[in-house]
Amino acid sequence: PQYGLVFDAGSTHTSLYIYQWRADKENGTGIVSQVEVCSVSGPGISSYADNPAEAGASLKPCLDKAMKILPAEQQRETPVYLGATAGMRLLREQNSTKAEQIFAEVAKAIGEYPVDFRGARILTGNEEGSFGWITVNYLLETLVKFSFAEKWERPQHTEVLGALDLGGASTQITFQPAVTIEDKNTSVFFRLYGTNYSLYTHSYLCYGQTQTLKRLLADLHQGSPSPQNISHPCYPAGYQENTTMAELYDSPCVRAPGTLNPAEVLTVTGTGDPAACNATIQKLFNFSCGANRTCGFNGVYQPPVRGQFFVRS
Repeated sequence: PQYGLVFDAGSTHTSLYIYQWRADKENGTGIVSQVEVCSVSGPGISSYADNPAEAGASLKPCLDKAMKILPAEQQRETPVYLGATAGMRLLREQNSTKAEQIFAEVAKAIGEYPVDFRGARILTGNEEGSFGWITVNYLLETLVKFSFAEKWERPQHTEVLGALDLGGASTQITFQPAVTIEDKNTSVFFRLYGTNYSLYTHSYLCYGQTQTLKRLLADLHQGSPSPQNISHPCYPAGYQENTTMAELYDSPCVRAPGTLNPAEVLTVTGTGDPAACNATIQKLFNFSCGANRTCGFNGVYQPPVRGQFFVRS
């Protein structure tokens, strides 16, 4: 079999996947199986903005593990990719030089191993959403299945599923609509195992879990009668934690107030109020669509949803 290594560099953590496949394809697409996954210790690579060499170093234990699994005679032709998502998209917006330095260090670290390094880059939101859709449907055997006749076939009477992905810094929705996609920026096309798929996909930057909770806290802070104290309806009553202005407003997803003392400490106290929690979260979304079109939220075009969805986070 042939092997491939893929680093999935998310906003909160990185994983290394080792795949293998046979050389022959089924209707133009390979049949791939996952051999191993290795979780990189520490945070996502975007967290190393002030210490980029550490981003490269963090990958080495997983690369060492991979080298023990890959047959020695195949290592040099084994492709290695690193795809980063919304954590690095945000860092690129904040400071593109720091983002480039992280990628340079990552490339340097992988380059020390006898593999065919094919590059490290930021995936587009459309790539992230549509690759996730392929993964879900491949694993649920809606694209191709090994039949009783002992051959790979497209399953009959099986509908593909839509995919929802709640990440740390962005969230994606991808599905096969029943209508023509009007906005070509949200449209992707794949031919997989001899079948054509036209998909709708969109990635909402800043709507991943980590960034949404940060935006929620910033909204509560800016609406608070006391500048140093924040009442949080989504936290249990009596729960308390401290944060600083610098930590709260360190992301491009969060609009900072005009004057900001970075060292100022803020005390967050839970009030355990589900109704107020719900209402506050709703304010982060604009669900009204413009005239004559359907949308997801914040006015983003979206055809009517269709079929069942698989949700992952």
